[in-house]
Amino acid sequence: GSKMAEFGASNHGDSALNYQEKELNERLKRLYPAVSEDETPLPRSWSPKDKYNYIGLSQNNLRVHYKGHGKNHKDAASVRATHPIPAACGIYYFEVKIVSKGRDGYMGIGLSAQGVNMNRLPGWDKHSYGYHGDDGHSFCSSGTGQPYGPTFTTGDVIGCCVNLINNTCFYTKNGHSLGIAFTDLPPNLYPTVGLQTPGEIVDANFGQQPFVFDIEDYMREWRAKIHGTIERFPIGDRLGEWQTMLQNLVSSYLVHHGYCATATAFARATGQTIQEEQNSIKNRQRIQKLVLAGRVGEAIEATQQLYPGLLERNPNLLFMLKCRQFVEMVNGTDSEVRCFSARSPKSQGSYPGSPNMSPRHGANNSHINNAGADSPNCSNGIVSSKSKPIHNKYPAISSSSSSSSSSSSPSSVNYSESNSTDSSKSQQHSSTSNQETSDSEMEMEPEHYTNGVLENSSTRIMNGNYKHEEILPTDESSMEDSCPQRQLCGGNQAATERMIQFGRELQALSEQLCREYGKNATHKKMLQDAFSLLAYSDPWGCPVGQQLDPIQREPICAALNSAILESQNLPKQPPLMLALGQASECLRLMAHTGIGSCSFARVDDYLH
Repeated sequence: GSKMAEFGASNHGDSALNYQEKELNERLKRLYPAVSEDETPLPRSWSPKDKYNYIGLSQNNLRVHYKGHGKNHKDAASVRATHPIPAACGIYYFEVKIVSKGRDGYMGIGLSAQGVNMNRLPGWDKHSYGYHGDDGHSFCSSGTGQPYGPTFTTGDVIGCCVNLINNTCFYTKNGHSLGIAFTDLPPNLYPTVGLQTPGEIVDANFGQQPFVFDIEDYMREWRAKIHGTIERFPIGDRLGEWQTMLQNLVSSYLVHHGYCATATAFARATGQTIQEEQNSIKNRQRIQKLVLAGRVGEAIEATQQLYPGLLERNPNLLFMLKCRQFVEMVNGTDSEVRCFSARSPKSQGSYPGSPNMSPRHGANNSHINNAGADSPNCSNGIVSSKSKPIHNKYPAISSSSSSSSSSSSPSSVNYSESNSTDSSKSQQHSSTSNQETSDSEMEMEPEHYTNGVLENSSTRIMNGNYKHEEILPTDESSMEDSCPQRQLCGGNQAATERMIQFGRELQALSEQLCREYGKNATHKKMLQDAFSLLAYSDPWGCPVGQQLDPIQREPICAALNSAILESQNLPKQPPLMLALGQASECLRLMAHTGIGSCSFARVDDYLH
């Protein structure tokens, strides 16, 4: 029985421990966002290896007690934390609670470099710094102390704050700052405590609990200082040049992502000229919209028509697009499978309705805050402008027959859409496509909405009754609820057979690429993941189901767009993204070389 009780107790202890661990991780992440713990782990406890043998550790190596004789200073003993303080912290803080001052209260709290003698109190040796409880003196690499602060004893909480921007250190007592104790600190110091008489016990807090001192307020002051330095950077008489440069950054970003109307309007307002031809931008926009709507087959077809030879020269890109096309067939969004349904809705995002997307997927996903008329997420925060479902302004290229030839060469696959009602509509749009109006409609600017539904919103057959489909599903009307059972290829037999057939063509393409270019692990995984979807009755909920998420279209869309730009001798990354990448890399290097201010100049702070 007692064994069971013990087991129960330890189990309860574990969950409390996990909770504490989680709280610690969250606090450290919040305090030190610039630190990459893979490279430079933060101190989380005292080191059982890096201590003098008169030191005993307990309570997850956070409690330190003295177990020597304590006759004189030769019996002093110290312990260092598991890791040095990373410079990328910018400002680092830990606290020590005096559980008991023991016999004499000869306790030192501070910092020391690796290799400093542990048979001493912190502060007595070179690269060692301490604040001592018995006399309140600070010791800076010397056996002689300087008057610094009050004495401290049982029940007091002493904090030590290292400023890695100006290399100074101050202490706190019970939540109040005691002023600067040390300047010109060297890098890579470890939190350290030392004890010297029997009965002395102290507990460390490296972020396990909230701190007594309001360190976040001190950090806010420094963040404001660093931001001020950045904002006051002298531009002087070159203001005009900077203005033009910034406008170019914005303009080239809009052009890169194919926001044609917005880019044109912005250029007109700022008196710039756009290098790329309108037509070229619109072509890229059209292709990107097809990919983001999950209509990859049509995107491939359009690319081959408008940029002949491009995909043949980029077999890896073609293979990636084909794999995505297969995934979209499973989704039921690719025209190859949609042409089998009774009435194919021309403009739907993902089959079950695009989930909410925010445009924050890290800098490498090549879109920052897509503001402007193009961006539905400016008005309602629901769908990121990169993933909005698109109305087909794209007259069907191929004949309207739905027979598809089964040869595996990409050009012979027929991406038809037999859908007279819709294509007549798109015909009527394409006739006006050189006018501003049709372009802005293509970008789905707000004036084209009537009570939240696009004027020619597609009608979709659902469970046998017609249902107007909103182009931007809101939270409540998310298609998930109205369509509980999603089916492969929209549940159509002929479509499923076409998909299997396409899968075989894809396999053949993969083998051909293997023969011509050698094995490719990335391709192999891509193909395996795509084909694995067929092994599950519910592909959307299966372990590889995240592939079906419309968000996964974005990197593919970006890769295709970059390849097209490169083929036209235009930059494949917009300068704004390069600037962002450069800033992030610069901050990473600063962290690496120990320039602490990187902690308060986060790129993310400037993106919101």
